Amino acid sequence: MLAVISPAKKLDFETPAKDFPSTECALLNEAEVLIKRCKELSASDIASLMKLSDKLAGLNAARFGEWATPFNTDNAKHAVHSFKGDVYVGLDADTLSNDDLEFAQTHLRILSGLYGLLRPLDLMQAYRLEMGTKLDNSRGKNLYDFWESLITNTLNDALKEAKSEVLVNLASTEYFKAVKAKNVNAQIITPVFKDYKNGQYKIISFYAKKARGLMVRYMIDKRVSSPQELESFDYEGYQYNAELSSAKEMVFTRKLED
Repeated sequence: MLAVISPAKKLDFETPAKDFPSTECALLNEAEVLIKRCKELSASDIASLMKLSDKLAGLNAARFGEWATPFNTDNAKHAVHSFKGDVYVGLDADTLSNDDLEFAQTHLRILSGLYGLLRPLDLMQAYRLEMGTKLDNSRGKNLYDFWESLITNTLNDALKEAKSEVLVNLASTEYFKAVKAKNVNAQIITPVFKDYKNGQYKIISFYAKKARGLMVRYMIDKRVSSPQELESFDYEGYQYNAELSSAKEMVFTRKLED
């Protein structure tokens, strides 16, 4: 199977890159087109467009200005080790073995507003450009217009490489909107994670994000190859809930101790 996840706003480019072979993003040429547009933005433009503080806007203006190819381990870092948000806390990529990373390279993809679609070992430079950003560009009024079918076509190539008939959607709604689901050459299954609170099961954002990373880690640890195997996911107390699940959604629930 193949899984997709979202990127994260929080990055780590202070920790040195791992001594492991790296790859180049399949859509790097497209990223260069976007970077050229982003370099036209002032810090004030970025603050307004992305609703950022002046400090963060200045940081990201500097990142856009410094972004340059070719990438190497001196100026870039493996994608899976660069993102540090809640999903990546669950994934805990720093503890993956070399064999695990090789498996993830074929069976995991990271959606990105700048890079389109990243493999775990693709090199990337620091950026912030969320998929929902309304950045006008040569192809339209936002990033969904820019990426059009490029992400979906590249995802289909990854599905073919992985010999997968199932795509596990562990991305946020904002990011998965960049995928043209009707054109994906696979069955799409979306795991949903709910915690028991105030007498009912509900999605709690922080826990759900971390659980998406935990699910990816489970898929890597167990070398999962079918939806049926996902039903055994039990990390951090989650259990498959057949009653709440459907053909398109696999629901996992847990009750936290008071």
